[in-house]
Amino acid sequence: MNAPAITDLPVVVIGAGPAGLAAAAHLTGRGIEPLVLEAGPVAGAAVREWAHVRLFSRWGELVDPAAEKLLAPTGWVKPAGDTYPSGGDWADLYLQPLADVLGEQVRYGATVTGVSRTGRDRVVDADREAQPFVVHYESVDGREQRVLARAVIDASGTWSAPGPAGGSGLAALGEKAAADRITYRVPDLKDPAVRARYAGKRIAVIGSGASAFTALAYLADLATSEDGKGTHATWILRRGISGSTFGGGEADQLPARGALGLAAKAAVDGGYADAVTGFRTDTFERDGDGRLGLVGEDGRRLGPVDEVVVLTGFRPDLAFLDELRLGLDERLQAPSALAPLIDPNQHSCGTVYPHGQAELSHPEKDVYLVGMKSYGRAPTFLAMTGYEQVRSIAAALAGDREAAERVELTLPETGVCGGAGLFDEPAAAEATGGGCCAAPATLTIGSAPASSGGC
Repeated sequence: MNAPAITDLPVVVIGAGPAGLAAAAHLTGRGIEPLVLEAGPVAGAAVREWAHVRLFSRWGELVDPAAEKLLAPTGWVKPAGDTYPSGGDWADLYLQPLADVLGEQVRYGATVTGVSRTGRDRVVDADREAQPFVVHYESVDGREQRVLARAVIDASGTWSAPGPAGGSGLAALGEKAAADRITYRVPDLKDPAVRARYAGKRIAVIGSGASAFTALAYLADLATSEDGKGTHATWILRRGISGSTFGGGEADQLPARGALGLAAKAAVDGGYADAVTGFRTDTFERDGDGRLGLVGEDGRRLGPVDEVVVLTGFRPDLAFLDELRLGLDERLQAPSALAPLIDPNQHSCGTVYPHGQAELSHPEKDVYLVGMKSYGRAPTFLAMTGYEQVRSIAAALAGDREAAERVELTLPETGVCGGAGLFDEPAAAEATGGGCCAAPATLTIGSAPASSGGC
């Protein structure tokens, strides 16, 4: 293959979501041609799959400055900065208009299947950095295509790879066979068919983050409605109850995020959900009516339940990057220099330090994972973090080292103490959190939760 000069090639951006489109906007502002490859038929395809969920960030924190600059000449009107959009609002009112401005620089129905260096697999050293990247993708009609790139920014996210219910990181025994009664997304209870599936049922919710809080709040609201009487949730946590269990509460500088945890606590306090702690699912069993029973690694049994909502986080799909030399943390699957800043085994009260090109670099020059994908398996990613990442990367690709290294973001504090990875060592968790949190406690089914504490 005769390759043109690398500097004449576009930067391929994988994914037309918030981080990917922001990357394209920053590249455009730097005079660098982007080419966005999006697997879905529209911008923000993954965001649209949780269109019913309201974000805990305000509009003012969800619009990238470079993107806003591109949109302004079109007559686009920025939504009120102090309001909270749903995922559907974000996609319709911001992401799609931004993609429309970028025009032919966004290709839909393009699923990336592989990325490498032209004429070099991951083993070959010779003249490696002088070769452009080659990106293989499939169109919706099944045609295989490829494009050359001067750099690759992977903003494909983690939505396609949710974590399993199994407490060991693997699917629990029987989990796949029980797929007809399990969802790995927050149910859209405004959809009549989905609402009918959960109304009046007993539902297990597995997870301890914002998505689990949201699901518990939705189910509690369903239980109070006329058509949802009898709806009851069992909230399954792999760790114990501590000051961080319900999030930052009033200490969270993103008030809507803090309110999610308080809503989950209210669901338990109000009797619409029971909480079971220290339970790691090992096996799913079916009874004669097809309902599910959950067996823990310690032999405890829960259920039967009609439905299970598994919200245990997401994982990055790294398969199509296998021919590149990535430097990833062995635990989080995040860039090695970034991992210590976001590691939930250690991360405690305070902020995640804003980061950019330096922390996101790999042994393979000019390839970057950004947005949710950059965090690997770590939680608590914010859109404005992704916007800062791509601003720095675009500056680096343009040769503006000073701008690439400059920090232009202050992140809000979470008000959450303790690391998720320390749930077996409550004393260690308390020490790591600087002593700002209430001591962990055990919560049995049907009892009131411990104080949410906070920093």
